[in-house]
Amino acid sequence: MIVADTYSDHRTHSCAIWRLSLWLALAFCVALSGCASYKPAPRAFHVVTTQPYRLDSGDRLRITVFEQTGLTGVYAVDQAGYISFPLVGGVPARGRTLQELERTLAQKLKQGFLRDPDVTIEIDRYRSVYIMGEVGQAGQYAYVPGMTVQNAIAIAGGFSTRANQTNVDITRKINGDIITGRVLITDPVMAGDTIYVRERLF
Repeated sequence: MIVADTYSDHRTHSCAIWRLSLWLALAFCVALSGCASYKPAPRAFHVVTTQPYRLDSGDRLRITVFEQTGLTGVYAVDQAGYISFPLVGGVPARGRTLQELERTLAQKLKQGFLRDPDVTIEIDRYRSVYIMGEVGQAGQYAYVPGMTVQNAIAIAGGFSTRANQTNVDITRKINGDIITGRVLITDPVMAGDTIYVRERLF
C-alpha cells in the first residue's frame, strides 16, 4: 500500500509538471507568434510623410483670388473630392497638392472669367485623425501639423492600463490605396490617419 501510494503521488506530481510545462510552452508559442506577426509599416508609409501634403475629403481650404473679394473665401473638399467654386463649378481636389490646385483653379478662371487670376490656397483646417483601441477616449480628433502618434494618444486621454505602449497600427491612404502598417509611437501622423492601439499580450 505504501509503495502504491508513493507511486500514485509521483504520477500525480508528474502530470502536474507536464501540464505546467505544456501551458508554458503554449504561452511561449503565443508570444513568439505575436513577435512573428510584427510587420513594420512599408517604406511608402515613411516616404509619404516627407512629401507635399495631398488633399482629400474633409480638408477645408482658404482660397484667395487677388482683388476678387467675391471669390475669396473658405471652401471644403466634399466626399467626392471636389470643391465647389464660383463661376467654374466643381474642381477636383483629391490627391492634389496646394500648388497643383492653385494652377488648376487659375486655368479654369482664365477660361472667359478673369484675364490673369492670382490664386493662393492655404489649409484652413485639416481632415481629422481617428484614434481607436486601448486609449482613454477613442474618437475623432483634429489633426495638427507635426503631430506624432504619442501626441495623438495624449489628446485621446493617454494609454489604457492594458495598452501596448511601444507601437501601434495605422491605416492610411497612400496614392489612392488604403494601407495598414505598424509604426513606433514616435512616428509622425498624417491627416486622415486611423490609429489603433492594441492590447498588450502580457
